[in-house]
Amino acid sequence: MTSQPGELIASQIGANLPYLRRYARALTGSQSSGDKYALAALEAILAGEAEYDSSLSPKVALFRVFHAIWASSGGPAGDYETDTGLAAKAQKHLRQLTPNTREALLLHTIEDFSAADTGTIMEVSESEASELISIAYDEMSRSTAGNIMIIEDEAIIAMDLEAIVTGMGHSVTGIARTEARAKDLAADAPADLILSDIQLADNSSGIDAVNGILAEHGDRPVIFITAYPERLLTGEGPEPAFLISKPYTEEQVRSAVSQAMFFSSTETLKA
Repeated sequence: MTSQPGELIASQIGANLPYLRRYARALTGSQSSGDKYALAALEAILAGEAEYDSSLSPKVALFRVFHAIWASSGGPAGDYETDTGLAAKAQKHLRQLTPNTREALLLHTIEDFSAADTGTIMEVSESEASELISIAYDEMSRSTAGNIMIIEDEAIIAMDLEAIVTGMGHSVTGIARTEARAKDLAADAPADLILSDIQLADNSSGIDAVNGILAEHGDRPVIFITAYPERLLTGEGPEPAFLISKPYTEEQVRSAVSQAMFFSSTETLKA
C-alpha cells in the first residue's frame, strides 16, 4: 500500500462516489441501506481506518474498501424478521443465492469492472470472480421471469431492449414513447417490471410516468436508463436503486433486469 495526500484521495473518492452509491443501492435494493454502506466506506478512508490502496486505480481502491466493510457486516442490510411485502420477498431470495454471486455480477456488469478487477475488489482470484459471475447469471435467470413494460422514445433503443428481455425469457407488455401512453399501457397490460428512459418524446418525463403508474397500480421493480447517471446520483433526494447508463451493453441490461426482478426494488425518483 502506498500513501497519497489527503486532498488527492478525497478528490479521487469524490469522482467515484456516485458510482459506489449506485452499486451499493443495487446491491442492497435500497437507497437508504446502500448509502449507509457507502458512507461507512467513505468515513473509514478519511479517518485512516481502512486501507485505501493507492497502487490500484481510484475506483478499484474505493470499491475494495467498501467490500471489506460489506463482507465484515455479513450484508445485505435489512431485518429478516421485520421486513414485509417486497422486502421480505427479496430477503428470502437472497438467502437462497450462492454467497458473493450478486456482488460479482453487479461489479462486472453494472460498474464495468473486469473479472480481474472484480477479484481484486472482492479479494478473490480472477478465475473465482469469473465463476461467481457465471453462477449469478444462472441462478437469477432460473428464479425470475415475467412481463416487462418498456418506456423509451427512441425506436431503435426500444427494439433493442425488447430483444434483450425477450431473449431472457420475459414477455414485453408494450412500448410507450410518452408519459401519457405509458400510463395507458399500464392500465391495459399490467407489468411485473418497468424499464424506463428518463427523458421521453414531447418532453414528458419517464420519472413522472413511473411514479404515476406505481401510485395507481402498486409497487413493482423499476430500472431507469439515462445518458447522465451522475445527475441522478447526487445524494440530495430520492434516487433509483437500479440505474443503467447510456450507451448500455446487453450484459448491463441483462444484469439489471435480473437483479431488479430478483430483488423487487420499487424505489423511484420523486421529481
